[in-house]
Amino acid sequence: MKLKNSFLFILILINFVFLGIGYAGDIVQAKYAGEFLATGVGGRALGMGGASVAIANDVTAGYWNPALLTQIDYPQIIGMHAQRFANIVNYNYGAAAIPFGKKSTLALSVIRLGVDDIPNTTEALLDYGLDGKPNTGDEGEGNGIIDENERIDPNKVFYFNSAEWGLFLSYGTRITDKLAYGGNVKFLLKQLGEQSAWGLGFDVGMIYHLTNRIHLGANLQDATTTLLVWEQGRKEAIIPTLKLGAGYIWESPLIAGWLIPTFDVDIRFENRQTASQAHLGAVSFDSHFGFEYQFKKIIALRAGMDAGRFTSGVGIHLPKLMVDYAFLSHHDLGDTHRISLRLTIDEKRFRRNY
Repeated sequence: MKLKNSFLFILILINFVFLGIGYAGDIVQAKYAGEFLATGVGGRALGMGGASVAIANDVTAGYWNPALLTQIDYPQIIGMHAQRFANIVNYNYGAAAIPFGKKSTLALSVIRLGVDDIPNTTEALLDYGLDGKPNTGDEGEGNGIIDENERIDPNKVFYFNSAEWGLFLSYGTRITDKLAYGGNVKFLLKQLGEQSAWGLGFDVGMIYHLTNRIHLGANLQDATTTLLVWEQGRKEAIIPTLKLGAGYIWESPLIAGWLIPTFDVDIRFENRQTASQAHLGAVSFDSHFGFEYQFKKIIALRAGMDAGRFTSGVGIHLPKLMVDYAFLSHHDLGDTHRISLRLTIDEKRFRRNY
């Protein structure tokens, strides 16, 4: 059996073993349990409204569409940091990809979304009043709300974190010059104070180059249903999401570079209804649209719409280093700024041997 087939077989086997263990008990369909992975990665893609299922031709393909990892000719490393919602939520991403053989690429990606150092004042308010003596009545007990008869004892305050982690092991390989496929095995960890949950899921993606300019992509996330198992015994299922995308690459000396419009749609089956842009019964749809203008591989200007929210960005191409910035507007939760750095290791010994 060829290496690529063995690799994919092992990934699928691990996933089904985990599912078999988890399905021994009752499972709750968790509508937003995997939402932290829906934010997206990479300043380029996020500046274009998150429309990258068909055009993510770098290390970020491990997230957007693992089949596109086949577009990488040299090892790449990327890192991204963002603070969201008035700097309350920290979002960090890092990944590395390395091509091997003539047609395949492996990648490792890590995502963390967290709210850190959350104060818990329940015990402080429960035990003490303004006079410094323990409360003897029922007023204020157990509600964690400060009123005029209560104060916080700093010795009774403790801090905890709420964090969600995603680890992606990705593989992509070409079948022909026009068609490629890939897959992810992703390990999830959720932590809320002293409580935690583990999960395992599987994504599968494909890319088809209809012409040299027209590219069609698909990524079925949580393809076999991702299972989260909490230490307390609760089991949650993240059902599949289908991401479809199309991109067009227009190169012309008239514009001294490239113009790339792209469009994606997320199809979910979680009965989100009014929480999505459109829905038909339990099936919901969210759109992503963007475009990029690249000037002589030196600078890139971007704009887009991410599920109805405006995005924009800019990219600067330095020797071996790409610096990307993305801006996301949000009427209710504040604006978000994201910066990513991508390093390409283009040493001759790493060159893909076609």
